[in-house]
Amino acid sequence: MDEKIISRSIRNARLRKKLSLEKLSDLSGLSPGYISKVERSEKAPPLSTLSKIALALDVDLAHLLREEADVLDDVPLAIVRKDKRKTVKTRGSLYGYQYEALAYNKPGKNMEAFIISPAFDEKIAFQHDGEEFMYVLEGVHEFMYGGEKHILRKGDTIYYDARVPHSGRSLGKKKAKILAVMYSYKKISYPIQAAERENDVVRTSPNSAGSKRSARRRA
Repeated sequence: MDEKIISRSIRNARLRKKLSLEKLSDLSGLSPGYISKVERSEKAPPLSTLSKIALALDVDLAHLLREEADVLDDVPLAIVRKDKRKTVKTRGSLYGYQYEALAYNKPGKNMEAFIISPAFDEKIAFQHDGEEFMYVLEGVHEFMYGGEKHILRKGDTIYYDARVPHSGRSLGKKKAKILAVMYSYKKISYPIQAAERENDVVRTSPNSAGSKRSARRRA
């Protein structure tokens, strides 16, 4: 898959929502300059960045992996055949890993499933709303969470709060392969989401995260 598709999808989605870079920055917590760089880049950003942008744009993360012409109807069941997965191989030393979208054809979902092959040298720690589950399919994975190191091997699983800084890398001679499921808190319609975030939802302290989740679930 061409990484430039992701950059174009982000920009096109932002323009459809009639959002300025500054407004998307307020909604996502990413700087306007960084968002502009992502939109102009020929390289795909990490999944955590895509997750923040997708939530701010009120679209599925997988929506940003599709061509603009791909319009999907909501369905109760979606199947992706092995040879139809959307695969992104990121380039460069910063995000040198690969991920495959396993459920890109199911719109309106709260979970995103991927097969990830982490880079051998990951220096960036990620932090974002939501929860994640990982199951190591192959290899050895070094996972850093809140400053603590955890070594995960084939068959090991881990479930964690993604608001805590985390990162990971492959160890050994061969990259690890991981089934990763990302859960985003229940989405609400875009105008309400925008209004809530304007009322300092994104500026609340970590201690208020539980109440934010409860409020969204009640919505």
